[in-house]
Amino acid sequence: METTGASVVITNHVLSDRITEYEAWLNEIGPICRRSEGLIDWQIIRPVKDLTFTYTVIIRYDSEANLRKWIESDERKRLIEKARPFLRKGDHYVIHSGLDFLFSPEDDSTTSPVRWKQVLITWSAIFPLVLLIPLLILPALRACGIPPSHYFDNLLVSGVICSLMVYVVMPPYTRLLRKWLYR
Repeated sequence: METTGASVVITNHVLSDRITEYEAWLNEIGPICRRSEGLIDWQIIRPVKDLTFTYTVIIRYDSEANLRKWIESDERKRLIEKARPFLRKGDHYVIHSGLDFLFSPEDDSTTSPVRWKQVLITWSAIFPLVLLIPLLILPALRACGIPPSHYFDNLLVSGVICSLMVYVVMPPYTRLLRKWLYR
């Protein structure tokens, strides 16, 4: 049975004098990747200018099979070869099923924590957000004159909660609980 959803986290350490070329390459590979079967989302986390040179690309697919089809495609292999001169360490990626990428250790030698620990950590992070975010967003919407709408309100609240979970809450939270998670 295939797990629903899969993500790949790609890290590219770009040579400092080749960033412009790498950005142009991203503009070439991005649209091609976005046309691949099962793609859900593509995000680029760019380095801090003049401080770091690592780009992180997170690509989410509806299934691991579709993700692997893209990663192993001849088209992607050709484009990766084209980018090799821009990269210090080559193309490094890790594939995760479901929400495993939220629990990815910095050290690739460690596997993801057991599922029940992932559930407890995720639940404990989501619960306060589910209580607080509607209390903040819904009054702001009404103050802006946006009428109540069950579907729109929930769409917005859930989008804010998911974004906070992925970008703000889970990275430091999993670092804080790392010893327990990976025990």
